[in-house]
Amino acid sequence: MDTTQLLKGVLDLAVLAVLDGEDGYGYDVVRRLRAAGLDDVGDASVYGTLRRLYAAGHLTSYVVPSESGPHRKYYGLNASGHAQLESASKTWGGFADTMAALLRRERGEVA
Repeated sequence: MDTTQLLKGVLDLAVLAVLDGEDGYGYDVVRRLRAAGLDDVGDASVYGTLRRLYAAGHLTSYVVPSESGPHRKYYGLNASGHAQLESASKTWGGFADTMAALLRRERGEVA
């Protein structure tokens, strides 16, 4: 199954989740998503998601100077971001439970 469309639907949640424990800059977020198993996530998609979440008021940002290259813009969750993560997590959990039950039923498995 092509996961591209699934990933588009949950990328906001995935980005919020990786920023929940630790702030990160763009490529760091990409790397952490891939390390978590989202191998097909694209750099441009993550950067766009970070900008969108920031514009929506869910993220803070700050710049950290770098001696070995360009400055890095870090993102972190603010109160709105934590609330959005909690809400989206509940929505995702309910959806995932519904799909799992549907798939068990279609295979004739008992819950």
